[in-house]
Amino acid sequence: MMIRLFRRASRALLPILLSSAAVGTAATPAKPALPDAEPAMWMVKDADTTIYLFGTFHALDGKTDWFNDEVRQAFDASQDVVLEIITPDDPAAMRPALMKHAFDRSGRTLTSKLSPAGRTALVAALKKHGMPANALDQFKPFFASLTLATLQFGKLGMGAEHGSEEVIKKAIKGTAKKLGSVETVDEQLAMLDALPEAEQIRLLESALTEIDTMGPEITAMLAAWNRGDAAAVAKMIHKSDRESPALFKLMFTDRNARWTRWVDKRLDSPGTVFMAVGAGHLAGDRSLVAMLKREGRRVKRVQ
Repeated sequence: MMIRLFRRASRALLPILLSSAAVGTAATPAKPALPDAEPAMWMVKDADTTIYLFGTFHALDGKTDWFNDEVRQAFDASQDVVLEIITPDDPAAMRPALMKHAFDRSGRTLTSKLSPAGRTALVAALKKHGMPANALDQFKPFFASLTLATLQFGKLGMGAEHGSEEVIKKAIKGTAKKLGSVETVDEQLAMLDALPEAEQIRLLESALTEIDTMGPEITAMLAAWNRGDAAAVAKMIHKSDRESPALFKLMFTDRNARWTRWVDKRLDSPGTVFMAVGAGHLAGDRSLVAMLKREGRRVKRVQ
């Protein structure tokens, strides 16, 4: 199977990539009478605070109506909205973080670091998207992986403009709700940049060997999200742990632990919060939901 973790990382960073590289599909007006979707949502609360935990899909095709019913009711009832990151409207604002973490200053090109088979696969993958063989040479391996994954999402007609975060951000405009985040663009890039280069290269080359199978797996993940099947999402996520335990710990376990502390602290302040983070962070035995339950918090699924 393709390296699923980089796909999940690409969804986490998809707004960054689409803004900086102009990858994706053009925004189109919402169609009437879209099929209803029921993505998963949980609620954690104490005597005077309620926090809704909504699992997002960062890039969508705009073909279902998910921002309705319980999800919309929870959003409307909240004074604060918290996302993973807040992507700046101006792509230029992200340039410092990209220069710091994504660009390779070692003097070696990306293709020079790959094996002969890896170079051949990279050139072939870029060619399919009409890009020159050296298009990603200035980037570190992790960012090349993210870019290739993003191109595949675009090929499927999925883009950040339809993604959960963009829909939520638009809904906030004109309201008194406060928008916040648990991470920054710089922090997300820094996490992946911290992976040893050898591991980044291994993941990139492994992904390149099976990049053509990405479509069916994205479709399966999207279908599970649409029907709120947290168990199916967890099953897909946990396969990633066997492929790269280091990256799984970095992108999921460690972050979920930090967000658990964030939720604990936020519960000390009265009010209602709509917290929207990637669906993969709310599924499985090392998820944010599971960690909160182990701490004795009252967490329940909102049906």
